[in-house]
Amino acid sequence: MRPRRRPFDQTRPAPRDTTRINDAIRVSRVRLIDDDGSQLGIKTTDDAREYAYGKNLDLVEVAAQADPPVAKVMDYGKYKYEQEQKAKQARKHQSQIQVKEIKFRPKIGIHDYNTKKGHVERFLNQRAKVKVTIMFRGRETTHPERGRDLLMRLAEDVKEIGAIEQQPLLDGRNMTMVLGPTKNAGVKRNAEDENTQSSDEAVQGDGEREAAAPPRDAEPQPRAQVAEAEAKLS
Repeated sequence: MRPRRRPFDQTRPAPRDTTRINDAIRVSRVRLIDDDGSQLGIKTTDDAREYAYGKNLDLVEVAAQADPPVAKVMDYGKYKYEQEQKAKQARKHQSQIQVKEIKFRPKIGIHDYNTKKGHVERFLNQRAKVKVTIMFRGRETTHPERGRDLLMRLAEDVKEIGAIEQQPLLDGRNMTMVLGPTKNAGVKRNAEDENTQSSDEAVQGDGEREAAAPPRDAEPQPRAQVAEAEAKLS
């Protein structure tokens, strides 16, 4: 009988770096590229290796399928580190698309509709896709057009920030539609935040200003003062 495989026999080893550098390069000749990118022509591998060692750098095979293979003089440790950092930054900035789901009933009330529409707008402004599901029960399945009309109404209400990516589709007792954020999604919210911040700064600025001048009615009138002085003299 064939022996059963052990668990560790079924695991695949992690991919390892197969780039050949320095003494691992076994070919007799290479087309040598200097560390500044200049072409140095075809050299024996030993001469190319000694040239790289003379610069305190590595000889790295960059095109093994060429004839002869292409090797470059470089700091391989630094090169690998830079490549890992670039890959890390690419993964960091890679946008992760989220899909939110909102469920409606065909006979939803106006208040509940507005509440759930607000949730849809919030998700779209967060740059997330929204899967809208209409749930039919009982005899409601005989009138799928009501669900379709509700979905199209919602799409029309949020058309400034959301676009239909999947048209209404009936699947059993449910009808679904997918909305995706447009380029305007999230822009209005950012503008409102900036306006709020500007208003706060304006209020703070008014607090530092000098007190406003008293109204004109509070100041004594010159004619009244003259009349009062004449009355005293008489």
